[in-house]
Amino acid sequence: MPDTPAHTPMMTQYLRIKAEHPGILLFYRMGDFYELFHEDAERAAQLLDITLTTRGQSGGQPIRMAGVPYHALEQYLARLVRLGESVAICEQIGDPHTSKGPVERKVVRIVTPGTLTDEALLDDRRDPVLLALFPDKSHVSLAWLVLASGQLHASRIAPAQLAAEIARIHPAEMLLPEDMDAPRPEGCARVVRPAWQFDAARGRDLLLEHFGARDLSAWGIEGLPGIQATAGLLLDYARHTQQSALPHITGITLEQHDAFVRLDAAARRTLELTETLRGAPAPTLFSELDRCVTGMGGRLLTRWLGQPPRDPALREARLDAIAALMNADATRRELRAALKSLHDIERITARIALRSVRPRDLSGLRDSLAALPGIAALLAKTPSFDASRLQPPPDPLHLLSHAIMTEPSVLLRDGGVIAAGFDTELDKLRALQSDSGSFLLELEAREREKSGIANLKVEYNRVSGFYIEVSRTQADRAPADYHRRQTLKNVERFITPELKAFEERYLSAAEQSLLRERQLFEEVIDALQSHIPALQGIAAAVAEVDVFAGQSEWALERDACRPQYSTEWGMEIIAGRHPVVEPRVDHFIANDLRFDASRRTLVVTGPNMGGKSTYMRQAALIALMGCCGLFVPASRVRLGPIDQIFTRVGSSDDLAGGRSTFMVEMTETASILNYATEHSLVLLDEIGRGTSTFDGISIAWAVARRLIEHTHAATLFATHYFELTQLAVLYPAVANVHLDAVETGGKLTFLHSVAEGPASQSYGLQVAKLAGIPTPVIQQARRKLVELEEAQVRDLHQGDLFLNSTPPLQPEPHPALAKLEAITPDNLSPREALDLLYELKGLLDT
Repeated sequence: MPDTPAHTPMMTQYLRIKAEHPGILLFYRMGDFYELFHEDAERAAQLLDITLTTRGQSGGQPIRMAGVPYHALEQYLARLVRLGESVAICEQIGDPHTSKGPVERKVVRIVTPGTLTDEALLDDRRDPVLLALFPDKSHVSLAWLVLASGQLHASRIAPAQLAAEIARIHPAEMLLPEDMDAPRPEGCARVVRPAWQFDAARGRDLLLEHFGARDLSAWGIEGLPGIQATAGLLLDYARHTQQSALPHITGITLEQHDAFVRLDAAARRTLELTETLRGAPAPTLFSELDRCVTGMGGRLLTRWLGQPPRDPALREARLDAIAALMNADATRRELRAALKSLHDIERITARIALRSVRPRDLSGLRDSLAALPGIAALLAKTPSFDASRLQPPPDPLHLLSHAIMTEPSVLLRDGGVIAAGFDTELDKLRALQSDSGSFLLELEAREREKSGIANLKVEYNRVSGFYIEVSRTQADRAPADYHRRQTLKNVERFITPELKAFEERYLSAAEQSLLRERQLFEEVIDALQSHIPALQGIAAAVAEVDVFAGQSEWALERDACRPQYSTEWGMEIIAGRHPVVEPRVDHFIANDLRFDASRRTLVVTGPNMGGKSTYMRQAALIALMGCCGLFVPASRVRLGPIDQIFTRVGSSDDLAGGRSTFMVEMTETASILNYATEHSLVLLDEIGRGTSTFDGISIAWAVARRLIEHTHAATLFATHYFELTQLAVLYPAVANVHLDAVETGGKLTFLHSVAEGPASQSYGLQVAKLAGIPTPVIQQARRKLVELEEAQVRDLHQGDLFLNSTPPLQPEPHPALAKLEAITPDNLSPREALDLLYELKGLLDT
C-alpha cells in the first residue's frame, strides 16, 4: 500500500481495501453509487462505456473516478462477467449518522465468472463452472464446482485427455498453477495461482473440515493428493468470493471415465452439441431437443448430452420413463403445464445456503413446494417414476406459508416481506404506522377548531416529516405552541409538541419494523438450512421429470424410435434422419447405415453439397442420443458398445496458436489414430485436402489403412479422392457408399440418398456454377479438366497440375485376385473347382 498520510481519510480507506483485492475491479459504495477509482475507473470506463471524470486530489494526485448507480448494479455486473472480469462489491456497513470518519466499509462478496449465483447474472440453461487443474506426476487432477447448484466433481486423467475434458466441462473460470499451460476455452477467465497453493495436505484438511469427516474414503479420494489439492483450493476460493460457508456442497463425485462415452474437443465442436461452429446457441442438438419448461430440466439435458453413460441399465431406465409418458397423452400435457409453474428450486436452494436469497425467491420456493403433491399425483399414474421423490418436506412448506407474504417486496430493505400474523411484535409496529391516518385526521379537526383556521392541513413527506400547514395570510393566527418548521412562498409549516411526539413514534416504528423484518427473515433462512439436502433432492427429481416429459414430447413430434442395445460389435440405423437439419428442410431424405463385423469402414463419395457431411454427422448424433438413453430420429436403431466418438470434419486456421488448416487437420487426425479403439465411432471428412493432391491422397490412404488394419473402429471416411474406393477391393471389411446427383438439361439435382458403391463423378464444375462462378471461368475450367483427364491414366479422377505425368496411386493386386480374374466358372468341373479352391487358399496364406 502506498504511503497514505497525504491521502484523504476516505481514499486511505479505499486504498487499504483495494490492496486486499488486487487484479480485480473494486465497486466502492458511496451513497447511491458504486464508485471506481484510478486504474479501476479507467478500465471500467472502457469496458462499460461509462464516463471517466477527475475530481479533487488525494496524495498529491488527481482522483480519476467512474461510477454506476447502485440500483443498476446487476446489469453492469452481467456485462463485466460476460467479458471475463471479476468484481469485488464493497458495501457501507457502518451508520453514516454516527460515524466520525469515513463510513465503515467491507467487501461483502466477489463476483467472478465461475462463482455466479445471482439470478440476474445466470443463464437458466447453462451452469457457470469453476475448474481447478493441477499436474500430478503422470496425470492431471481436476476438480470443478457449480456453485449455483452445489455440485462438486473431480477426475484424474492422462495429460493427452486434458483438451477433451476441458471441452466437456466448459468452464467459465479456471484456476491453475502459474507454471502450467492448458487449453483455454473461448470466454473462460483464467486465474493463475502459485503452485504452493495447490497443497494436498491443506486441501485434505479443508475438505475434512467442510464435510465433517475423519477421512475421504466415502468419496473415493483418500489416496489421491492431486484431487485433494484441487478440490480444497476450489472450496477455499469459493468461500472467499462468497464471504460465507458453503453448506449446500455436501459431497464430491469422483468420475470414472470408462463409465461414459468420451467425445474429444473436435467432436464436441463439429457436432454442435450446445453451440454452433460460430458460437451461437442455435441451431444445435440441444436447442432442437430442449422441450424442458424449467431451467433445472434444461441444465440437466445439457449435462446428459455432454456425458452419455455406458451403463445399459441407466439408458433403459431413461427410455422407460420417456416411453411411459409417450403412452399417456393426458398425463403428459397436465404434467408439463404443472411444471411450468415451478421456480428454479435448485438455484434458490443454493442462494439459501449462501444467505443471498431474496424475498421473492422464498415465495417462489413456497409456491413450488405447494405444487409438488399435484405433480407427484400425476406421476403416480405412470409405472416408471418414483413419485415419492417429489413429496416436499412439511416443515419448510409450513414455515414459508406462514412467514412470507403472498407477494413480497423485491428487496428486503423495502419491507413488506414477512406475513401478517407471523410475529406479534412486527404486527404492533405495523399497526402503529397503519393507524396514523386516523390520528392525523383527528388532529387536523381539533387544530382547525382550536385555531379557527379553516384551511389548516396536517400532512407528511419524507423530507420534512409531519407538519401543520397554513397559508401565509393566516400564519399570524397560529397558536403559541406552534413552532415554525419551514417557510415556503405561499405557506408556513409548523410543528407542535403533540405532533412531534407522534412523529418520533411513527418514524421509530418504521425503522424498528424494518429491523424486525430483517431479523425474522434471517431466522427463516436459518431454519431452512437443515432442509438443504432435501430441497436439492427435490430439485434433481423435478429436473429429471422435466427432461423425460420434454423428450416424450419431442419423440412424438419427430416420430422417433427407441434404440436397441447389443453386446455385439456394430451399429444399424434404418431410415435415420439428422435431428437438427430435418426440421429446417421441406423434405428430408432418410438414409440407412450398417456396421458389422464384415463391414467396419464405409468410404463415402459423392459431390459437394450432396449430403456426405450431413449423413456422417447424423450417424454420430443418433449414436450419441442413443447412448444418452434418448429416443432417436430413425425407424430402427441398434447400437453395439461405443466407448468414444471422434470427428475430423471441416477446419480452419488456428491463427492464435500459429497452426495452419492442414496442421489442425493433422493434429486432430493424429489424436484419432492414437486413441481410437475397436469400439470407437470415427468420422473422417476430406482427409489430406489441405496439401498437394498426391500428398493428400497418400496421407488419406495411409490413415484409412491404419484404421482398417489396426484400429478396427467403425469408420465413416468421406473423400473426393476416388483412389480410396479401391480399399473395398483390398479389404473385405470395407464398403463403398455414395450420395448421388443427376444432371438434366444443364441443371444439377442432388438426390441426398445413400446407395452402395462409389460415386460416378464429383460434379465439381456444376457445383461451382451453382455457387455463382462466372460462366467464362467455368468454361475454361472444363477445357482444363478435359486436358488433365486425357493426360492421366484412364479412370483417374483427380490430378496434380504440376505432376500430370505421375500415375495414380494404385495398390498392387494380390496373386489370388489375378488367378480369380482368369477363371471361367462355367467351364470348371466339380473336381477342378475344388482343386482351384485349395490353390487360392494357398496363395492367400503365402
